[in-house]
Amino acid sequence: MKKYFSLVLFAHSIFALPFAMIGFFLGVTTTDNPFNWLKLVLVLLCMVFARNAAMAFNRYLDRNIDAKNPRTQMRDIPAGKVSASEALTFVIINCILFTVTTFFINSLCFYLSPIALFVVLFYSYTKRFTALCHLVLGLGLSLAPIGAYIAVTGMFNLVPVLYSFAVLFWVSGFDIIYALQDEDFDKGEKLHSIPAALGIKNALNLSVVLHILSATCVIVPIFFSSFSWVYYIGVAFFCTMLIYQHLLVKPTDISKVNRAFATTNGYASVVFAICFLLDAFLRTYYNF
Repeated sequence: MKKYFSLVLFAHSIFALPFAMIGFFLGVTTTDNPFNWLKLVLVLLCMVFARNAAMAFNRYLDRNIDAKNPRTQMRDIPAGKVSASEALTFVIINCILFTVTTFFINSLCFYLSPIALFVVLFYSYTKRFTALCHLVLGLGLSLAPIGAYIAVTGMFNLVPVLYSFAVLFWVSGFDIIYALQDEDFDKGEKLHSIPAALGIKNALNLSVVLHILSATCVIVPIFFSSFSWVYYIGVAFFCTMLIYQHLLVKPTDISKVNRAFATTNGYASVVFAICFLLDAFLRTYYNF
């Protein structure tokens, strides 16, 4: 189990999982649908299974590329910790578990499950033919809030879609920052990425634009739902973390990319989600 957690970088679930909780409790607190522990567990399982499948498939498909890249040579498959066949088997098992789990949530989630799997798995191919691969990754993670909302309500709604767009732009922006490390390697291997296509400076500028759009998408729900100052604190912190990571990484110095990528964005999602959930709890049960 430990080696598979290493294969899929389980700790990185911290990016999308908090937004899944936002989508879930948005469905509970703004509609007539009651809180259900079983449904919450099923949503969490879907998150785990989908992310396991996506990450393991990425490692499986990129195993030869990772073996050439000095930065990724010690990843589990190139390093021999997990075989390619084991990784592929792990992908298939998690895809099946994901689909079966959606069946027990509601019919809409079940019918949409193949589309969700296609999006999160398809990302691994995109760097081979388009620099927009970062946006596809963002799209995959953006399914978390709207998917969790649908699990509760069985329908779409504007506000969870706004949070999905927030995730899409946020993840796309910080993935561009992360890809700065491989600009030269990607060019040499004819792989596609924004840094390889535009250069470091322009890539960072585009990342800024995407993060401005992400910040906008967490602010706009204020005009469609009632929030207290607790939510405003979450928005302020999230936006501050977006700004902070751009202060860490400059065109002339990308040595702090990992700090900007993992630590800053991890805090951003967790604190924002905590503020959202606390706000929803106080308003729902204490008329805060």
